[in-house]
Amino acid sequence: MKPIESSSTKTVAPKRKLRPARKQVKEGEVDKSEAIQPGKEYNIWYNKWAGGDKEDSLANKTLSQTRCIITRDAGYTRADATGNKYCCLFFARGCCPYGHECNFLHRLPLPSHQLPDNSRDCFGREKHGDYRDDMGGVGSFNRVNRTLYIGKIQETPDKKQAEETLLRHFGEWGEIMRWNILYGRGVAFVMYTSELNAQFAREAMANQSMDGEEILNVRWATEDPNPGEKKREAARIQEMGEKAIAGMLDEDLVEATQTIRALEEGDTEDFYHIEQSKPEEKEDEGIPDQQEERPTKKVKSSNAGGGGFFDADALDNLKFYAEIAKKQALENQDRVKERKVPAKPVGMASLLGGYGSDDDSD
Repeated sequence: MKPIESSSTKTVAPKRKLRPARKQVKEGEVDKSEAIQPGKEYNIWYNKWAGGDKEDSLANKTLSQTRCIITRDAGYTRADATGNKYCCLFFARGCCPYGHECNFLHRLPLPSHQLPDNSRDCFGREKHGDYRDDMGGVGSFNRVNRTLYIGKIQETPDKKQAEETLLRHFGEWGEIMRWNILYGRGVAFVMYTSELNAQFAREAMANQSMDGEEILNVRWATEDPNPGEKKREAARIQEMGEKAIAGMLDEDLVEATQTIRALEEGDTEDFYHIEQSKPEEKEDEGIPDQQEERPTKKVKSSNAGGGGFFDADALDNLKFYAEIAKKQALENQDRVKERKVPAKPVGMASLLGGYGSDDDSD
């Protein structure tokens, strides 16, 4: 897949404007009648009729009657006030009649958007343990899939125009990281930076057309067998996890925890380097104080800034006692080196002492 190099091809979600969401359609405007189904039973898993369907199901698809246009339709809804984190499925399909009165979000998922439940997609639908055989539907919660398979593309002789058309239509739904077009087969693959944008784009572009008269078949892409891509994906997930953990920790709390642990275990190597306070000079004589150097406790004003778990005074106290413990540990080491254990006397007295007699004549 080709990575996105030019900044002009990157499409970032537009900033949320303080305007109400637009009502995309009027109630009853969309024709919801279904075509004649050759099947006899309705499969709720595949969401279609089963049995007796011997024709190509993709060829029988009809062009969607509506389409979402982010720059025109996006806006605030009741979900912005209630705290609902899920997007409106009908807004993505371009057929929500409620507009700003809708209880779901009418905008793209932001890069910092986090869902309350990872087992659901950005529309609040439950994911499944595995993908369907046709790679359609909501998807699986066992794999982070950011790549879409796009079939039934009407190709043009100009490859650059085909690339521009693909990026223009699918770049509307989020930032594209990599893409690839299989010329001569009418198939393309698009990888988004965020999985939430891929979920939104799959619903927004299903049964849509680009600049031609095609009816797109948008599905989830299967796992890329390329070993290099697997390594990049594993490194990306690890980096995201490290950033998430680092963002939840406080630097002052980490420092205080390590200091307390060093004090409890008596390991002087784990102490942070603590600078000793300089002797204060006398103002009237201009000479330094000749008192014996000893660790001094620095006192900060209560107005000093510090937004950690411990305030500034508590951190100073920890450092002060850590310095004392470090010096005591060094002094104990010196005493152990200087201490000499007296040798036990070896002679007849020691041999006869076991009998309990003090007389040599015994």
